[in-house]
Order: sequence, then C-alpha cells, then structure tokens
Amino acid sequence: MNQDLYNYILGHMDPEPEELHQLERRTNIRLINGRMCSGHLQGRLLRMLVAIANPRDVLELGTFSGYSALCIAEGLQPGAKLTTVEADDELEDFIRDSFSRLPYGDSINLVIDDAMHFCATQPDASYDLIFMDADKRQYCDYYDQAMRLLRPGGLLIADNTLWDGHVVEPDHAHDPQTKAIKRFNDKVADDPNVQKVILPLRDGLTLIRKLNTDQTR
Repeated sequence: MNQDLYNYILGHMDPEPEELHQLERRTNIRLINGRMCSGHLQGRLLRMLVAIANPRDVLELGTFSGYSALCIAEGLQPGAKLTTVEADDELEDFIRDSFSRLPYGDSINLVIDDAMHFCATQPDASYDLIFMDADKRQYCDYYDQAMRLLRPGGLLIADNTLWDGHVVEPDHAHDPQTKAIKRFNDKVADDPNVQKVILPLRDGLTLIRKLNTDQTR
C-alpha cells in the first residue's frame, strides 16, 4: 500500500483521538523501536473488534507503551476489564502515565511480568478476548496458553504475523523471529479447533476464533 492510499484510508475512517495521537508521538520520541506502537489504523480496528465482541474480561500479552491497551479499553463496556502484561519493568512509569491521561485507563490492570509466567499462574482464568503482541519467538507457546485461557467462542488477535513480509522472503528464512512467526502461522493454520484469517494490515494481524466443542469448521 502506498502512502497516498494509506492517507486516503485514514481520512475516511474515525479520527485518532488527540491523546492517543500524542501518545504515539511520545512513544516514537522517547522509546526504542517506536514503530511497534499500534497506531491510528490498527488502534481503531482494535477498538471496533472489542466493541463487536463485547468481552467482559480481556488479556493483552505485551503492553509496550500502552497504545493498544487504551484502544482496547476504549471499546469495552462499563464494568469490563483489561489485564495487560508487560515484561519490561523500565516501561512501567511511562505506561502508567499514559493510562492516567484517559478516563478509560481506569479499566486497565497493568501487570509487570513475563507473559509465559503470568499465563502459567492463571489456572482457572477465562478470557473472552486475548490480544497477543509479545516476544515473537515464543508465539507458539503463547498460543497454547491462550487457547487454554480463552473461553469457547472467544477471540484471539495475534499481531505481527506477516513480520514485515519476511515470512515469504528467502533472505530471512533463518532469522529466529521470522522462523518463529512462520511456525506459529503453520500451527494456527493446522488447528481444527479454531477459525482463522490473516489481515494484511500493517505487519499482519491474525483473527482466531476458538470453536465450541460441538462446532465444526
């Protein structure tokens, strides 16, 4: 997609809230790898998906600067909650400051922990929606945990599943993160217990719906 078409799309959808626009700017100015921020288009899609799914309990694996968490929280109904897990404790002050600037930040519970460790400590949890955007090399392990924690009929959203197009580029075939993403994509594609579709949005966004045990593909 060229920049003119991308700008056209942004001009014909819901505008980015000013505070989120400022958060994206702060992310790019103050944090390393600012391009990891979800941004306007993906952020509005996350908000809409959450509003459609109407979840009560949401889990996010990988908070980064808090942009995606705020977009998810924006789509929640009153009383619903988001738990977001970030491994980098040096980001905690930045994230909490971001959450404090918007009223729906109050619906977010920030947990500083390794995502796999957190999931392992949730034996009885049941989430309606999970957004996965943590260490790409562990995506297959996160998937196993997410399927355990996600209720039947629930939605898993996995980010970066096209990995900047590297999944089809021979020059990146031996890159550890690219290999991990390809293993994850293959794992999801072969799972008969889910419905799935990859959206070619930004870096690739996969929507995965966990089927009820009595459902067929």
